[in-house]
Amino acid sequence: MDSELLEQVVNNLKEINSKLDRLILQAEFKEDQVGEKSKIIADSLDVITLLSLPDHLRTTATTLFEIGPATADEIANVTNKERAVESNYLNQLVRMNHVKKYRDGRKVYFRINESLRKKCIE
Repeated sequence: MDSELLEQVVNNLKEINSKLDRLILQAEFKEDQVGEKSKIIADSLDVITLLSLPDHLRTTATTLFEIGPATADEIANVTNKERAVESNYLNQLVRMNHVKKYRDGRKVYFRINESLRKKCIE
């Protein structure tokens, strides 16, 4: 029974690792395509941080990583959740210092916090 559970955990970690590898490749591709905006995102999100997040926050952070700076409404369109739910998740990530919140005109945008990169290097 314990070996089945251990095997399931290993398989889940392999799946997460595979997804993260794809995200990193996508980020590197975007870096070449978009420039500095994507570079900030790709450099700031690391595997350990993602794994430490609860599933619902990980989904939001991963989506934000994939599409770059976005509003709660844009994230909700991708995750198929209500905008208010995604707004709540994004604000939790802001309080955890994983995501940066800023305003551009009337819209509030969120992006992956660049300071995470510095924490991981140290």
